[in-house]
Amino acid sequence: MHSASVWLSSLTLAAAGGWFAATVFAGPATSKEPRFPQLTMEQLNDQQRPLGEQIMKVSSVGIGGPYNPMIRSPVLGQRLYDLFYYLRWQTSVPTKLNEFAILIIGRQWRSQVEWFAHAPLAAKAGLSTEVIADLKAGNRPSKMAEDEALVFDFVTELTTTKKVSDETYARAKKLFNDQQIVDLTALAGNYVMVAMLLAMSEETVPPGKEEPFKVGEK
Repeated sequence: MHSASVWLSSLTLAAAGGWFAATVFAGPATSKEPRFPQLTMEQLNDQQRPLGEQIMKVSSVGIGGPYNPMIRSPVLGQRLYDLFYYLRWQTSVPTKLNEFAILIIGRQWRSQVEWFAHAPLAAKAGLSTEVIADLKAGNRPSKMAEDEALVFDFVTELTTTKKVSDETYARAKKLFNDQQIVDLTALAGNYVMVAMLLAMSEETVPPGKEEPFKVGEK
């Protein structure tokens, strides 16, 4: 397990990159009534409060983004929070590739919050602006390193064809160990679930911020 200092350092990086900034807004930046009005700690019941306190220990900016709907189901929310903890800060997959995989899912779902939160984190982790721009445009990035190309093909095949080809799996075995392959697969599935929560609850970017994906774009 990571030490407390590494954990806090990771949180500082996440905050700087925009992940926790995406959790402070009170709902969609429209005149429509939010499906899940933003909860505060004072509003949490006895079942929700322990999870809320855990969230607040690692973020000074409140409970928002996927946490806002999650906390409505506190037992599930706790399980998901523990999973997020592992997949974000303890995973065996290198951070750059982990964030790239999240962006691939975010692009597939055109998830405003996932892209808004994780594109800066991917850039900070070393993913090139060219790769990020190509992916955002809906293209297979043309200047990927070998491990980046593997992650793109692995995640894309798994989520679009519902399988991983023998050729792609053989490439994965050359670059990743078994734990990394399992962790990458779990990460992709987890962020599909996060995208679903965000879509269902109609969470969007903070007020005054531009949505990454525009109406009419592919």
